[in-house]
Amino acid sequence: MSGTEADADVVVVGLGAWGACALWQLAGRGVKVIGVEQYGLANAYGSSHGESRMFRTACLEHPGLVPLARRSRQLWQELERETGTHLLDPTGAMLIGPPDGRIVGGALRAAREHALDIEVLDRRALHRRAPAHQALAPGDVGVVEPAGGLTLPEMTIRAAVGAARAAGAGVLTDTRVTALEFTAAGVEVHTAAGGVLRAGQAVVTAGPWLARLVPSLPLEVVRMPTTWFTPAEPGERFTLRRLPVFMRELAGGDVIWGHGVLPGGTELKLGLEDGGRHFATVDPDAVDRSVSPDDWSVLAGHLASAVPGAGTAPSRAVANIYARTPDGQFVIGRPRRDPRLLVAGGCSSHGFKHSTGIGEAVADLALGKEPAVPLGFTDPDRF
Repeated sequence: MSGTEADADVVVVGLGAWGACALWQLAGRGVKVIGVEQYGLANAYGSSHGESRMFRTACLEHPGLVPLARRSRQLWQELERETGTHLLDPTGAMLIGPPDGRIVGGALRAAREHALDIEVLDRRALHRRAPAHQALAPGDVGVVEPAGGLTLPEMTIRAAVGAARAAGAGVLTDTRVTALEFTAAGVEVHTAAGGVLRAGQAVVTAGPWLARLVPSLPLEVVRMPTTWFTPAEPGERFTLRRLPVFMRELAGGDVIWGHGVLPGGTELKLGLEDGGRHFATVDPDAVDRSVSPDDWSVLAGHLASAVPGAGTAPSRAVANIYARTPDGQFVIGRPRRDPRLLVAGGCSSHGFKHSTGIGEAVADLALGKEPAVPLGFTDPDRF
């Protein structure tokens, strides 16, 4: 830094859910930290929006994520207590499909390995519990996880950044980072307005823009529509109590997800998982933010039989983007073991539930500590 005094010990680049939680954790430990966000807080341009997100500890994506989800749940409750904000609604979660399929099979493996509290429903019991689900295959089962539920993304970001500010963190919004320049003393974070922030290290949690700043990471950006539907005939079967958050694997391998109408609301949130088959990869700075029937036609075709009565076209739709890694796992750590750089990204559309735990892990790594939850499978140098 050429003898210039540092602006911070750590600069966090990107204040989506992961970056906001990292900022909260670092500031709470007395670290001199600045968070930088290219848009406003809790914006709708990246991966941390949409009003609600699924929370579950039966992590079918990797068994090593179960301890992280458990720790994240504890930290969500801690953030709630610290800020007096309701952020996690434990309504239960449901995973549906064939017992040997990707969704239920993965959830059952995670549950066995970590002794999770679950209930397995056969097809008849599943239909009684959640009658909105129709056209179930004869062998389908439901894995019910009482500890699952809903998290609130925009509220989480605001709460975490607010707690970080209260602990002394600096926050810059509407400030785009254009480059990182590494020096003998640390890192210089260059912004589009020509400003430079100097710090001992940068934590880059820039979501779909992560590979722009750290091009060595093999990330691609996926455009995924998020859709809400107003039931044609609202009824008890579409309430959140009767249609809790779910993922359901259909014949042919497509997966739909969503949840019932929130208290005081009128819409179901329903969507289609990508699985690498449906959604385009895009440039995050040139993505088409408009939506059209092409964005929901496959989903609507499935809903007609799987969740009849949900509606034939969305009442609302937005374009969501997220970064995906080749193996579908996150990248968390120091590329090439550089002490000046720490990355956390590649959420691969299943990362929000781990936001608070990842924030803690990032703070541990930034301070030279081993994270409480082992995350070796997310090493950014594994590719």
